Amino acid sequence: MASNQRIEVRVNDITYVREVEPRLTLADFLRHELHLGGTHVGCEHGICGACTVLIDGHSARACLTLAVQADGSEVTTVESLRDRDSGALHPIQQAFVDGHGLQCGFCTPGFMMTTLELLREVPDPSDEQIKEALGGNLCRCTGYQSILESVKLAARRMNSNAPA
Repeated sequence: MASNQRIEVRVNDITYVREVEPRLTLADFLRHELHLGGTHVGCEHGICGACTVLIDGHSARACLTLAVQADGSEVTTVESLRDRDSGALHPIQQAFVDGHGLQCGFCTPGFMMTTLELLREVPDPSDEQIKEALGGNLCRCTGYQSILESVKLAARRMNSNAPA
Protein backbone atom coordinates (compact mmCIF):
# COMPACT_ATOMS: atom_id res chain seq x y z
CA MET A 1 0.00 0.00 0.00
CA ALA A 2 1.36 3.40 -1.02
CA SER A 3 2.02 5.88 1.74
CA ASN A 4 0.46 9.31 1.81
CA GLN A 5 2.22 12.15 0.06
CA ARG A 6 2.54 15.72 1.23
CA ILE A 7 1.17 18.31 -1.17
CA GLU A 8 1.06 22.07 -1.07
CA VAL A 9 -1.56 23.57 -3.34
CA ARG A 10 -3.01 27.04 -3.60
CA VAL A 11 -6.78 26.91 -4.06
CA ASN A 12 -8.71 30.12 -4.63
CA ASP A 13 -5.83 32.18 -3.21
CA ILE A 14 -5.47 30.08 -0.05
CA THR A 15 -2.50 27.76 0.42
CA TYR A 16 -3.21 24.29 1.78
CA VAL A 17 -0.70 21.69 2.93
CA ARG A 18 -2.11 18.18 3.28
CA GLU A 19 -1.08 14.55 3.38
CA VAL A 20 -3.08 12.68 0.72
CA GLU A 21 -3.29 9.23 -0.75
CA PRO A 22 -1.52 9.15 -4.11
CA ARG A 23 -4.70 7.89 -5.81
CA LEU A 24 -6.98 10.66 -4.46
CA THR A 25 -8.49 12.69 -7.30
CA LEU A 26 -8.36 16.44 -7.26
CA ALA A 27 -12.18 16.48 -7.35
CA ASP A 28 -12.37 14.39 -4.19
CA PHE A 29 -9.62 16.47 -2.57
CA LEU A 30 -11.54 19.68 -3.26
CA ARG A 31 -14.89 18.27 -2.19
CA HIS A 32 -13.95 16.12 0.80
CA GLU A 33 -10.69 17.58 2.13
CA LEU A 34 -11.35 21.29 1.47
CA HIS A 35 -15.18 21.14 1.57
CA LEU A 36 -15.52 22.99 -1.75
CA GLY A 37 -18.63 21.37 -3.17
CA GLY A 38 -18.89 23.50 -6.31
CA THR A 39 -16.71 21.13 -8.31
CA HIS A 40 -19.28 18.54 -9.34
CA VAL A 41 -18.45 14.94 -10.18
CA GLY A 42 -20.53 13.60 -13.04
CA CYS A 43 -19.17 10.89 -15.30
CA GLU A 44 -15.81 10.35 -13.54
CA HIS A 45 -14.29 9.76 -17.00
CA GLY A 46 -13.49 13.35 -18.01
CA ILE A 47 -16.24 13.48 -20.61
CA CYS A 48 -18.98 15.62 -19.06
CA GLY A 49 -16.93 18.60 -17.82
CA ALA A 50 -18.90 19.07 -14.59
CA CYS A 51 -15.64 18.88 -12.62
CA THR A 52 -13.77 21.50 -14.65
CA VAL A 53 -11.40 23.67 -12.63
CA LEU A 54 -8.48 25.84 -13.66
CA ILE A 55 -4.99 24.66 -12.82
CA ASP A 56 -2.45 27.42 -13.30
CA GLY A 57 -5.04 29.21 -15.43
CA HIS A 58 -5.88 26.32 -17.74
CA SER A 59 -8.99 24.17 -17.63
CA ALA A 60 -8.58 20.64 -16.33
CA ARG A 61 -10.85 17.79 -15.37
CA ALA A 62 -10.59 17.40 -11.61
CA CYS A 63 -11.94 13.84 -11.82
CA LEU A 64 -8.98 12.80 -13.98
CA THR A 65 -6.33 14.79 -12.15
CA LEU A 66 -4.77 13.37 -9.03
CA ALA A 67 -4.40 15.71 -6.09
CA VAL A 68 -0.66 14.99 -6.05
CA GLN A 69 -0.46 16.29 -9.63
CA ALA A 70 -1.68 19.67 -8.38
CA ASP A 71 1.20 19.93 -5.90
CA GLY A 72 2.76 23.37 -6.29
CA SER A 73 -0.05 24.63 -8.50
CA GLU A 74 -2.74 27.28 -8.31
CA VAL A 75 -6.21 25.73 -8.54
CA THR A 76 -9.22 27.91 -9.22
CA THR A 77 -12.72 26.60 -8.55
CA VAL A 78 -16.16 28.06 -9.11
CA GLU A 79 -16.19 29.25 -5.49
CA SER A 80 -13.53 31.81 -6.42
CA LEU A 81 -15.89 33.68 -8.70
CA ARG A 82 -18.08 35.20 -5.99
CA ASP A 83 -16.56 38.27 -4.34
CA ARG A 84 -15.23 37.13 -0.98
CA ASP A 85 -15.95 40.41 0.80
CA SER A 86 -19.24 41.62 -0.65
CA GLY A 87 -20.71 38.32 -1.77
CA ALA A 88 -21.46 39.86 -5.16
CA LEU A 89 -21.70 37.47 -8.08
CA HIS A 90 -18.99 37.51 -10.73
CA PRO A 91 -20.20 38.82 -14.12
CA ILE A 92 -20.10 35.24 -15.44
CA GLN A 93 -22.31 34.00 -12.61
CA GLN A 94 -24.73 36.89 -12.99
CA ALA A 95 -24.89 36.40 -16.75
CA PHE A 96 -25.78 32.73 -16.26
CA VAL A 97 -28.57 33.80 -13.90
CA ASP A 98 -29.85 36.57 -16.16
CA GLY A 99 -29.43 34.53 -19.36
CA HIS A 100 -31.13 31.44 -17.92
CA GLY A 101 -28.00 29.37 -18.52
CA LEU A 102 -28.33 27.51 -15.22
CA GLN A 103 -30.93 24.85 -16.04
CA CYS A 104 -30.65 22.20 -13.30
CA GLY A 105 -27.27 23.62 -12.25
CA PHE A 106 -25.27 20.40 -12.18
CA CYS A 107 -23.11 21.22 -15.20
CA THR A 108 -23.01 24.96 -14.48
CA PRO A 109 -19.75 25.14 -12.47
CA GLY A 110 -17.86 23.43 -15.28
CA PHE A 111 -19.39 25.73 -17.88
CA MET A 112 -18.52 28.77 -15.77
CA MET A 113 -14.91 27.76 -15.30
CA THR A 114 -14.55 27.01 -19.00
CA THR A 115 -16.12 30.40 -19.73
CA LEU A 116 -13.65 32.11 -17.37
CA GLU A 117 -10.73 30.58 -19.23
CA LEU A 118 -12.24 31.48 -22.62
CA LEU A 119 -12.97 35.10 -21.74
CA ARG A 120 -9.49 35.60 -20.29
CA GLU A 121 -8.01 34.40 -23.59
CA VAL A 122 -10.64 35.79 -25.98
CA PRO A 123 -12.53 38.72 -24.43
CA ASP A 124 -14.97 39.05 -27.35
CA PRO A 125 -15.44 35.51 -28.70
CA SER A 126 -17.51 34.62 -31.74
CA ASP A 127 -20.33 32.11 -31.48
CA GLU A 128 -18.03 29.51 -33.03
CA GLN A 129 -15.26 30.20 -30.51
CA ILE A 130 -17.75 29.87 -27.67
CA LYS A 131 -19.13 26.61 -29.06
CA GLU A 132 -15.62 25.25 -29.53
CA ALA A 133 -14.60 26.19 -25.98
CA LEU A 134 -17.75 24.73 -24.43
CA GLY A 135 -17.72 21.61 -26.62
CA GLY A 136 -16.21 19.52 -23.84
CA ASN A 137 -18.98 20.32 -21.37
CA LEU A 138 -22.24 18.39 -21.45
CA CYS A 139 -25.64 19.73 -20.46
CA ARG A 140 -28.30 17.09 -20.04
CA CYS A 141 -31.09 19.69 -19.78
CA THR A 142 -30.53 20.77 -23.41
CA GLY A 143 -29.84 24.33 -22.31
CA TYR A 144 -27.12 24.99 -24.84
CA GLN A 145 -28.76 28.05 -26.41
CA SER A 146 -29.26 29.68 -23.02
CA ILE A 147 -25.69 28.79 -22.05
CA LEU A 148 -24.35 30.28 -25.29
CA GLU A 149 -26.36 33.46 -24.69
CA SER A 150 -25.12 33.60 -21.08
CA VAL A 151 -21.50 33.43 -22.23
CA LYS A 152 -22.09 36.22 -24.76
CA LEU A 153 -23.76 38.31 -22.05
CA ALA A 154 -20.84 37.70 -19.68
CA ALA A 155 -18.38 38.75 -22.39
CA ARG A 156 -20.28 41.99 -23.02
CA ARG A 157 -20.46 42.76 -19.31
CA MET A 158 -16.82 41.96 -18.64
CA ASN A 159 -15.72 44.11 -21.60
CA SER A 160 -17.83 47.08 -20.60
CA ASN A 161 -18.04 46.61 -16.83
CA ALA A 162 -21.73 47.44 -17.23
CA PRO A 163 -24.93 45.42 -16.73
CA ALA A 164 -25.60 45.08 -20.55
